[in-house]
Amino acid sequence: MARMSNHATGFFSDFKAFLMQGNVVDLAVAVIIGAAFGKIIESLMTDIITPVLLSPALKAAGVDNIQAWAPNGIKVGVFLAAVLNFVVVAFVVFSLIRTMQAAKNRLARAEALAEPEVDAVLAVQEKLAVSVDRLANALDRQQLG
Repeated sequence: MARMSNHATGFFSDFKAFLMQGNVVDLAVAVIIGAAFGKIIESLMTDIITPVLLSPALKAAGVDNIQAWAPNGIKVGVFLAAVLNFVVVAFVVFSLIRTMQAAKNRLARAEALAEPEVDAVLAVQEKLAVSVDRLANALDRQQLG
């Protein structure tokens, strides 16, 4: 019985360590943000894109809602709504990634430009130190001579 208790304690401590890993927390945050982002995209599609861009086409087809469009019982509207949602999500994600990559590249360029300045300062300091050493040696030789 004591062995089982130690095994259970080990199991729960391993489980606690697993939950505390950064990857699990990062994944949980990503899922929560992804769900919220999905709601934003859904609202964008149903409240903005569909009424503004698709209203003329839907009115011409005699349909009030794209998802209600089902000629001959085939739910073409549901499929088209899913395709449009996918395209919008893909476009927004692409735009975000591209923007983040551009910002990352700008930061990397700024860091690369800052590094030579540090190297230049160090080079000047080294030259100055060598010059001071030469001057000190010259003064020492004059005092000895």
